[in-house]
Amino acid sequence: MERNLAQEFERRLDSRIDELKQLYGQLYHGDEKALADLLAMLRRAYEERGEALRELDRKREADPEWYKRRDITGMLLYVNAFAKTLKGVERKLDYLEDCGVNYLHLMPLLESPKGRSDGGYAVADFRKVQPELGTMDDLSDLAAACHERGMSLCLDFVMNHSSEDHEWARRARAGEKEYQDRYFFYDGWEIPKQFEQTVPQVFPTTAPGNFTYCEEAGKVVMTTFYPYQWDLNYANPAVFGDMTENMLFLCNRGVDVIRLDAVPYIWKELGTSCRNLPQVHTLVRLMRLACEIVCPGTLLLGEVVMEPSRVVPYFGTVEKPECHLLYNVTTMASIWHTAATKDVSLLRHQLEQVFRLPGGYTFLNYLRCHDDIGWGLDYDYLENFSQKQIPHKRYLNDYLTGKWPGSPARGELYNDDPTLGDARLCGTTASLCGVETARRKNDGEMLAWALRFDEMLHALILTLSGIPVLYSGDEILQENDYAYHDDPLKADDSRYLHRGDMDWDKAEKRKDPASPEGDFFRRLKKLEEIRRTHRVFDGQADVWLIETDDPGILGIGRYEDGEKLAALFNFSDEEKCITLREDGAFSDAASGETADKSAVRIPAGGFCWLLCEF
Repeated sequence: MERNLAQEFERRLDSRIDELKQLYGQLYHGDEKALADLLAMLRRAYEERGEALRELDRKREADPEWYKRRDITGMLLYVNAFAKTLKGVERKLDYLEDCGVNYLHLMPLLESPKGRSDGGYAVADFRKVQPELGTMDDLSDLAAACHERGMSLCLDFVMNHSSEDHEWARRARAGEKEYQDRYFFYDGWEIPKQFEQTVPQVFPTTAPGNFTYCEEAGKVVMTTFYPYQWDLNYANPAVFGDMTENMLFLCNRGVDVIRLDAVPYIWKELGTSCRNLPQVHTLVRLMRLACEIVCPGTLLLGEVVMEPSRVVPYFGTVEKPECHLLYNVTTMASIWHTAATKDVSLLRHQLEQVFRLPGGYTFLNYLRCHDDIGWGLDYDYLENFSQKQIPHKRYLNDYLTGKWPGSPARGELYNDDPTLGDARLCGTTASLCGVETARRKNDGEMLAWALRFDEMLHALILTLSGIPVLYSGDEILQENDYAYHDDPLKADDSRYLHRGDMDWDKAEKRKDPASPEGDFFRRLKKLEEIRRTHRVFDGQADVWLIETDDPGILGIGRYEDGEKLAALFNFSDEEKCITLREDGAFSDAASGETADKSAVRIPAGGFCWLLCEF
């Protein structure tokens, strides 16, 4: 057995060692000792991997497209908000299965200091779970239970920085040069000021600047995000080696998908923006190689919150792939833009770019997540419609916070900058769709529209190629949680508006088809079932935009292996009737009724999925 395992490791290493040496030598100037340490670490990580995980690796090696199937549906959740602890999440796996979920993304859960963690993104120990959530053994048990049910587990790996409470940071503060070299320490402000000339600020209102003075060390340290998050120096091979080992440690606990947080920021160089530098791609490729050698069943998910032209390079190339998965973030923002404007032009323009990409690229499609909605839209395109960036952002935020006359949406602003007239947006899907407003007004007609609109938006992300990811609570119409205003640790961060505790009373109502929760839950499950059943939703399907001749209606066509889908989405406030100019005889995917292509009726805020067999 040991001999077979050694042969397996050597086989994987031998097929990748030349590239690994070349990239590593290029990045770390031929440091042979550091390379030897890295290779020894990879062997050690492989030997520590459990046999059940090794067997899963072999299964996935034999089926490298396993994550591109149409039957995968994801859900993102906070452990404490969803079920208090990791053991609690394990006890709720029946519920997740009932939701059709087989890809579970747990938000940051590693040990972080309270009040100085940015929601868990300032990690003090990469090998410990936050004590109130459980232990590493609990994480391993949950992963094993997920694997028994055919579920994959995703976890955030915060790689750009550590908490100021991390052991490395404590030792750096104490003056140990070895550990100061793991960060960006400067004796004075001269070099930091040179960086500031070219490096944009991430949070100019809440955390201005990219550097913080460390009183204890008597030096200035780079802190791109918040003062308590110290940027790691990946030009130091010890940082790369130890952080890669930390990542593999999580993989060996059973984590299937590693979300590389803030990956465009991980290489810093004076005189640049410190974003998307070539060395970032070298680092990601090296991490991909490390996973392919130690745990090839593991996927890398890149958090790249940028427009498609800057996102796509993180897939790498066919010969040298980097991330397996990326977020379809611009589509998400464009969807909410369309919800506010009722005009699909920008969304069509954005999807046109996505549809031109190779079919092998796999995106995560979502409506809401733990974060705010940033308006990173194509303003050069919007200029064609006389839409200026600042006033247009102001309209979007006014509409989606309910300030605009007649808007049913209820959200709140995040990082509002009155000087620039800029802000981002927070809120749950249900509240942004008008469910909260309709219930407060006890308006049945408004509620029916809001539920229809919410379903339509979910149908849209289920139509797109890739993995649809639900935000926990969206499946039961969970509304905004305003209680965060009364919590001193959360009150300054409006993102907690949509990070409220799971409402398990609402979840029980999913079983009652007469309740709004039960009706919506049933509809969503029906959509997931249709998607799983029909091959036209395969990731490799041909996808195109259907011309509808109506600015309020988005049309998407899909074709795969003799099956065609025409998906039509009505973002307007009126019922529409359009002519479908697509070859074939179509029927409604849900009811099976024959469709009249000359007069396809789509209710206000509604959609239809029409199928055709050739």
